[in-house]
Amino acid sequence: MVTRTTADAQGDVVVLLIGMRINRFRAVRLWLPVLLAMLRMLRELEKQPARGLLAKVLLTASPRTYYVVQYWESKEKLYAYATAPDAFHHEAWARLNRKERSGRLRGQVGIWHESYVVPEGSYEAIYGDMPAFGLAAAHGQVPLERRGRSAKDRFAYRSGG
Repeated sequence: MVTRTTADAQGDVVVLLIGMRINRFRAVRLWLPVLLAMLRMLRELEKQPARGLLAKVLLTASPRTYYVVQYWESKEKLYAYATAPDAFHHEAWARLNRKERSGRLRGQVGIWHESYVVPEGSYEAIYGDMPAFGLAAAHGQVPLERRGRSAKDRFAYRSGG
């Protein structure tokens, strides 16, 4: 029998998609530091949970494109980390900007991010025989029946908070 669960998210959900694309494989000295900086920031955030990262999923879209789906406590904590002078992001972003201004990165490596604040009632999740993953890893996992058997019921769920 399949065990079905859903994410126990309540209220708004904050999601950040962030990644890089290797435009020229031969430019290892330019794209490798970007990849390593992404990993270092994730390690920093794991060691400092008060910064607000709840969970992450590392993904690849192709041999050229790597990205992370991140779930945050709030958009305020996401913004605070992005602008904190004591966070590694500040140093990495400054280095990247210097390389871009000098023209050294042009065409070699691409970077991108998308941020979303998803209001309650605009997300739903279902997991069949899965450990906590994605949204459920960020907010906990509950039996499907607590939120409704159908997607329509889960979209209609309100936490009251």
